[in-house]
Parts: sequence; C-alpha cells; structure tokens
Amino acid sequence: MSQQDSVKVSVVIKALNEEEHIEKAVRSALVAVERVGGEVILADSISTDKTVEIASRYSVTIVQLQNAADRRCGVGPQLGYQVAAGEYVYILDGDMEIDPDFLPAAIEQMESDSALGGVGGLVDEQSTASYQFRGRKRRKNEGMSGDVKWLDMGGLYRRAALEEVGYFSDRNLHAYEEQDLGLRLTYAGWRLCRLPVRSVLHYGYTESSLALLGRRWRSHYLDGGGEALRAATGKRYFFDVLYNQKHIVVGLALWLGLVLGVLLLAYTPVILLVTCGLIGLLVLARAVRIGSLMDSLFAQLVWQVTALAMLRGFLKRPIDPVTPVAYVVCKDNSAGKQGATGQ
Repeated sequence: MSQQDSVKVSVVIKALNEEEHIEKAVRSALVAVERVGGEVILADSISTDKTVEIASRYSVTIVQLQNAADRRCGVGPQLGYQVAAGEYVYILDGDMEIDPDFLPAAIEQMESDSALGGVGGLVDEQSTASYQFRGRKRRKNEGMSGDVKWLDMGGLYRRAALEEVGYFSDRNLHAYEEQDLGLRLTYAGWRLCRLPVRSVLHYGYTESSLALLGRRWRSHYLDGGGEALRAATGKRYFFDVLYNQKHIVVGLALWLGLVLGVLLLAYTPVILLVTCGLIGLLVLARAVRIGSLMDSLFAQLVWQVTALAMLRGFLKRPIDPVTPVAYVVCKDNSAGKQGATGQ
C-alpha cells in the first residue's frame, strides 16, 4: 500500500454476499473518490456468491477474511481500515450507493473544524419490504442533521481521531459497531455531526419481516445489543449504551414476568395477568402511534426475540478488539488509486 499522506480518502465497502448491489456500490465509490482523491477497498467476509468476482472488474483493492468464523458487522470496517491509506476513512455497506456530492461537502466541513472526528449525511432508505426497514424510515434518525453521538449508516472519519481511540470498529460486534465507535470518539472529546446533504442510497433487504428476523437470529446479528453492552462495561459511556437498549431490557423484564407467571400460576395468577396486560398495552400504544396493528404486534415479537439474543451476546467471551483481523489480499490496486495526489 502507498503511504497514507498520498491518499485523501479511503472508502471501505464492507460486504457479504451482496452480488445484487455490489456493482452499484463500487461504481458510486469510484466516482466519489475521483473527485477528492483516494482509493476504494472492498472488505469481503468470504462471500459465497459473485460479490468478489463482480468487484474485481473495477479498480479497487479487495481483501477478504481468512476465517469465516470472524464474520461480524464490526469486522468489515476494521479489516478495511487495516489496509486503508487515507487521511480520512469512509465506511460504506455493500447494499449502498454513496452520493457523489457528499465527500466534497464532508471534507470541507472536516477541514474547517478540527474538532470534528466524523461526519455523516442524510440516508435515503429505499426498502419498505419489512417492519425493520419501515421502522427505520418512520424514526428518521438518519434523516435529521445536527450534532450526534454516533453515525449510523456510514460516515467519514478522521484518521487522527481513529488512531487516538485505538481501532476503527470492534471486531467482536455483530451490530452496533457504529454506535460503539461514535461513543469512543465523543467521550475522547471529538465531535460528530450529520450534514443536511444526502450521503447514501440504502437498498436493504427485500425479504419479509419474519424471514429477516429469522436471518438475523441465525447470523447472530441480534446478539449485537448484548455484545455492545459487554464492550461498554466499565466504560464511561455504559449508560448511553444501556439507554439505547432500553426496549430490549423491557423485553427481558417481560420474559421474566412470563416465566415467573407460569411457574407461580398454581399459587397466584396475578404475575402472569399483569405481564400479559403490560404486553397488550405496549402493543396498543405502538399501534396508535404508528398506525399499524400488524407492525405493532411484530415489533413486540422483535423485542422478545432480541431480548433473548441480547442475553446470548452479553455472555460471549470477546477477544481484544485491537487484535489484527486475519485476511488475504484478493486484488491489490494500491498503484491505481483515483487522483492519488488528493487534489
């Protein structure tokens, strides 16, 4: 790889079996770095489809996990960061397209404010196929500009800030890796903000709500909440993580109520009745707020399943997040960076 001072931006695309969208992601990233000077790196988690084959047609560096057991949402950004040479690093999912106008605006903002550790933009969510993506669109957390504690759905980060906090993303995390990074940065004194300009189009999954929930349980994606809590244990930002997981904590409390209610049913029905009543009230309140009883019922199922997964994730033994990710180089494009002078 070239020396980092010759590259303005490294766009790291993390991917696992993204053959449907990877070409759009790669092409958009190449257009984006051509304007600012930089490189595109595909960090692949041993895709079994044509993701790597498609990406190989373009002027990008491709690195791939050595061990499939290392697959996590947090491992892709860290893998890409290990080989990135840029003064700034942008993380892009394999099912996204980066807006060509975002990087120039983000770099201008970063270079005018040395206290900024990271900058994101507005996310244009395309998928409404499942409850999970409809909920994201309703909440609009990635559609509002201003200062934030973390940047979900991608962002541009200052290398100096990343080096200060030790690593890009926690390789142990199946989810919440951007929250973890953002809190490490903000508690180290760096600011993060979301600009009022579009950063990406996000295509997401097109499968049903139940199918996506099943996939996320099997892949351990839902364990991310518990893993993030464990990673934050003993840290100053532990209660920030706990507050963000409050709905899952409520889910665990409801599980406890149901289990106790069944075990003690022969002695008193009160615990079971109260717990079921609380579940009913939560479903009703959400249905009124979002205007959909079916989505509200499914949301409660998600809470309960995720609560069990959070417990599973919290009990896992992590490895030191600074341990290098083992990888192989599938394609080295370090000599063909786009506008490598950074002009």
